[in-house]
Amino acid sequence: MAKWEAKHEAPEPLEGPVVATITGGTILWFVLFLVQVPFYGWFDDRDLTWWVWTCLAGAGLGLIGIWYVRGRDAALKRHAAERDTAEREAAEREAAEREAAERDARTQEPTEGAGA
Repeated sequence: MAKWEAKHEAPEPLEGPVVATITGGTILWFVLFLVQVPFYGWFDDRDLTWWVWTCLAGAGLGLIGIWYVRGRDAALKRHAAERDTAEREAAEREAAEREAAERDARTQEPTEGAGA
C-alpha cells in the first residue's frame, strides 16, 4: 500500500476570540437548560428528558472549556512575552558586542599608526 502524501500544505490554524466563543456557547447551553426546566414534565411524558440533561452537560463541559482556553490564552501570551524579551536581550547583547568591537578597533588604530 502506497503512503499517502499531501498535495498541498495545510493552512495555518485560525486564531480568534476563543475565550469569548467558548463563553458564549456555554451561556447558550445554560440558557437552553433553564428554558427547558419548566417543561420537564412534558419532556418526561415523551421520554425526551435527555434533551434537558444534554443542555446541562453542555453548560458543564463549557465551564471546563472556559477554564482550558483561558489557561491556553495566558500560556500563549506568556510565551510571546518571553520570546519578545529574549529577542530584545539578544539584540541588546549584539549591539553591545558590536559597540565593544568598534571601540576596540578605534583604540587599536592609533597604536598601529604610532609604531610606523
